[in-house]
Amino acid sequence: MIAFAVLLFPGTYYAADSGDYTRYPPAEWRDSPNPFASEDAETGGTLSVFAGQAPKSFNYYLDNNIFSAELFRSMFESLLSMDPLTLEYVPGLARRWTISADKKTFTFEIDPAARWSDGTPVTAHDVAWTFRTILDPASMTGIHKVSLETFAPPEVLDDLTVRFKASDVHWRNLGAAGGFQIMPRHTYEGVDFNTLNTDFPVVSGPYRISRVEEGIRVELSRRDDYWALDRPASRNLGNFAVLSFRFYAERENAFEAFRRGHIDIYPVYTARLWANATRGERFDKNWIVKQEVVNHQPQGFQGFAMNMRRAPFDDPLVRRALAHLLDRERMNRTLMFDQYVMQRSYFEDLYDANTPNPNELIAFDKEAARRLLRKAGWNTNPQTGMLEKDGQPLIVRFLTRDPSTDRFLAIFANDLLDVGIGLEIDRKDWAAWSRDMNNFHFDMTWAAWGASVFKDPEGMWAAKEAEREGGNNITGFKCDEVDRLIEELRTIFNVTERHAICRRIDELIVAQTPYILLWNSPSTRLLYWNRFGTPPTVLGKYGRENSANWLWWYDYFGAGALTDAMTGGSYLPPRQAVIDFDAVFTNPMITPAAKQVIK
Repeated sequence: MIAFAVLLFPGTYYAADSGDYTRYPPAEWRDSPNPFASEDAETGGTLSVFAGQAPKSFNYYLDNNIFSAELFRSMFESLLSMDPLTLEYVPGLARRWTISADKKTFTFEIDPAARWSDGTPVTAHDVAWTFRTILDPASMTGIHKVSLETFAPPEVLDDLTVRFKASDVHWRNLGAAGGFQIMPRHTYEGVDFNTLNTDFPVVSGPYRISRVEEGIRVELSRRDDYWALDRPASRNLGNFAVLSFRFYAERENAFEAFRRGHIDIYPVYTARLWANATRGERFDKNWIVKQEVVNHQPQGFQGFAMNMRRAPFDDPLVRRALAHLLDRERMNRTLMFDQYVMQRSYFEDLYDANTPNPNELIAFDKEAARRLLRKAGWNTNPQTGMLEKDGQPLIVRFLTRDPSTDRFLAIFANDLLDVGIGLEIDRKDWAAWSRDMNNFHFDMTWAAWGASVFKDPEGMWAAKEAEREGGNNITGFKCDEVDRLIEELRTIFNVTERHAICRRIDELIVAQTPYILLWNSPSTRLLYWNRFGTPPTVLGKYGRENSANWLWWYDYFGAGALTDAMTGGSYLPPRQAVIDFDAVFTNPMITPAAKQVIK
């Protein structure tokens, strides 16, 4: 056991008096089952999932979206994995690794059992090739370059050993070097990486693509020859024989497909639907389960992103004025049944009763907006009633990809017009919207972002990321003090200290109003057909609805009972309406593996 080990940053330990380097995992570490996986799980069956609009690419390195990330991690693995409870790094493709005393050199030993689906061993050459491909200036890999740019090209010491050397100390370096998905060099070397969108014949992960209907669905099939299938960590995970991801341009259409049984699980992000559309025989008789899960998932944010690279959104007075003109409370009350909490921060989950949020909740206030706009030089043309500056009217062009936003934009447009601002809507599908975003060809758009337990503001808020095509700094935000604090974060390995700095960064961002912040909900709302087995917690500790892909299973007995109930018009037993992760996980009915972890 490592003596006097202290958890300093996610996934590893630094030990006192460790010499030139420290080896991980500790000698006493043993591979163990996922603490949230159920011992009752069985393999087989299909889970059909709503995957949003069809992305422009299934290649996560080329299209930075939630669905492509989920698809990619099902097929390709990284050197390190992460314990789902403690968030410490554990073996993935690498069975061991070392960290130098100066925290700049990371050496990984690949598990000799690791294999590609064609039987070829996974090697250090695959790691080095993937790294070079991501960093290649010709590769349109955007945000994925950020965390890897600190490393020199990895050194292949032998077929199973690869070494990364960072130019600077950074708390995220181990996760960066060990956390990117490795692709097979022997399959893709010499191919234009920017054209690898849907064809991935060789994988290392537990699933592979078995069917693609362009724009309609993609199916993944479970691999019975997956190299790590017999590892304890794989036990009772990835239970479905087929994961079917179905694409719909509009969420309303997806919900109708769910009601007809074409989709098995539907996460609800629309309060109106949750309140009004979950009635009738299917719901009353428990054929469809309506369940809310409260766990420790990190809270992201959503808002109307403004392109600060172009006028008038380069003026903080105008941005603040526009924020005052969005009547969020009315939208929440009239369109969303008061089910949401208004956001005032970009890192909402860093605040609690012990650390109250100091940021002002920007209120709907037309007079405040008018004062700010006059101060910014915008005055009313008495002939048109519209605001003008230097002879040009103030018009906001809103880039949208989802018709469900129309109800919100109608309210926004009326309030804008009342103070003399025009709103024009530019409708695009997902692919066209993504192209415009990559090229910064927009005024304003609705953007929603996920979050990590460990906050890393560089990719979204560093000035150097403002001009990176395909990156996350879509607003073009730049602030010298934020850059300084981001730089300060690099060498802080204590999570609590980092989060304190992130709160300071948050205040600076809020003051600049790059987004008109909207609202959030601390829970995951799920609808699913009552033919699936779930663990007691339903989702993982930090997971959202995609936890179902890995933790749930097809319950053949339950499926038969559902069929009989629907045929005979009978009731099924109800399931618990609200799942509180903390309450359930400490329940004595939890699995033995989870109990052991708690101890």
